[in-house]
Amino acid sequence: MQISSRFTVALHIFACVDTFKDQYKVTSDFLASSINTNPVIIRKILTQLKNAGLINVARGTGGIELTRDLSEITFFDVYEAIEPVEDGDLFRFHEAPNPDCPVGRNIHALLDDKLKAIQNAMEAEMKKYTLLDLRTGMKELLAKEA
Repeated sequence: MQISSRFTVALHIFACVDTFKDQYKVTSDFLASSINTNPVIIRKILTQLKNAGLINVARGTGGIELTRDLSEITFFDVYEAIEPVEDGDLFRFHEAPNPDCPVGRNIHALLDDKLKAIQNAMEAEMKKYTLLDLRTGMKELLAKEA
């Protein structure tokens, strides 16, 4: 299992918007140049973030604004917008374990609670970090470069 790069691209988008909002027109082309990807991919991710109610996007002007304060948007909020999990479960189970096999018959009983606990731990950790942490960390890194 691996979370797609769309999640880190979304965090990169937020970092760029916050860092450059007062200096540049932050468009999908601008973001794509920072991320080094196609602007179409950026527009798709922006649409997901907008649909999740995390941002508003003014078409044509490149205006991207957050709908909440940086401290109120967690990494989990971004993850949930970009990587929606099927039926709420991070781990997809194989469809039909063989009920005639002792392992197949019991595999769900063995793993379901453990996998849910792993997912809950990951989600709880993601909820600890906010976009304000991105701003603080980026300012620290840029100050070191200066």
